[in-house]
Amino acid sequence: MIFTGVDWAEAHHDVCVMGEDGRVLEQRRVSHSVAGIGELHALIAAHAGDGEPVAVGIETDRGLVVTALLAAGYQVFAVNPVAVSRYRDRHSTSGAKSDRGDAKVLADLVRTDRHNHRQVAGDSDLAEAVKVLARAHQSAIWSRQRQVNALRSALREYYPAALAAFGTDLAAGDAAAVLAIAPTPEAGRALSRNKIAAALRRAGRQRNIDHRAREIQAALRADYLQAPAAVAGAYGAAARSAVRLIGAYTAEIAELEEALAEHFEQHPDAKIVHSLPGLGTVLGARVLGEFGDDRTRFASPQSRKNYAGTSPITRASGCSHIVLARHVRNRRLADALDRWAFCSLTHSPGARRYYDQLRARGKTHRQALRQLANRWVGILHVCLHRGQLYDETAAWQHLDTAVA
Repeated sequence: MIFTGVDWAEAHHDVCVMGEDGRVLEQRRVSHSVAGIGELHALIAAHAGDGEPVAVGIETDRGLVVTALLAAGYQVFAVNPVAVSRYRDRHSTSGAKSDRGDAKVLADLVRTDRHNHRQVAGDSDLAEAVKVLARAHQSAIWSRQRQVNALRSALREYYPAALAAFGTDLAAGDAAAVLAIAPTPEAGRALSRNKIAAALRRAGRQRNIDHRAREIQAALRADYLQAPAAVAGAYGAAARSAVRLIGAYTAEIAELEEALAEHFEQHPDAKIVHSLPGLGTVLGARVLGEFGDDRTRFASPQSRKNYAGTSPITRASGCSHIVLARHVRNRRLADALDRWAFCSLTHSPGARRYYDQLRARGKTHRQALRQLANRWVGILHVCLHRGQLYDETAAWQHLDTAVA
């Protein structure tokens, strides 16, 4: 068997080919191009016989290089950079590091320890497309929230009346429409009720316009401490910019959501994912995209739970035995599973009962929600593995006897 380490970079990749005895057969740097990847394949082929398996270690599980390696039929192992760093320290105490040396470390790692690492699965192109769109949609939402937080922080410094008028919902159309025409306290106090109502109509509001306009006008004309005019003007320019950015993000989020729904509904597993309570199109697409659709990736429900980061970890030494939540995990998947567990409380009687039993045992809300998410991941695995839709009775049939 031939073992290869690829230390990838933006413009080039360092490659190390190693034999079963740990002897370095060849090392080379190739470019990030069609010619460079062809050179990498030729380098491996020069040392691998016909039908001889090739294991490749690399510090990423996605990208054009990984796709090319999988297409060639290699066994690709995506190794966490932290694990690579720890493995490097096993063989050297000097602290020396180089791209060439990292390629050798990766080759040696898959030669001796590949059984402890997860092989990159061959997800379908459609599943990969769903993941790309789901991540872009989620990133846009997070970016918009950062702008909302920045806007709220600025308003607190110079325009408390706006916070009183709109609360924390600064991404809504009402807030954006009014702040766009009145970004300073002086402009806000000068707004007539008709102008506010017209702004609300442009933002899409159709009901209770006059009542809402009166509320906003009263809040904007209330007495608050005032910032100097020059400072308020500067803050107003920054607030107007933040409002425009929030509006742009909102429009992009809507477009991405349409594309995400279109791709997700085409996937064969979408019907199964949709059948699970609490999983709509967006959350379902996030969960499907992060888990992938290769049935060989997870050997059991427990392995899927470990990958999701919902299963606890145990630290035991002597008389000490501590069970802790996993903190090193896929943040995007963890966020989706947390929302799924919360939404399922109102859509699944079994989930609600399970959650209530956990709270009765002294679990906090967060702990109970995390354990519920762990249970849902196991149920999802069984549904996907058997190719069957969710069944409420079968999923919670043991709940009356004990809380798993």
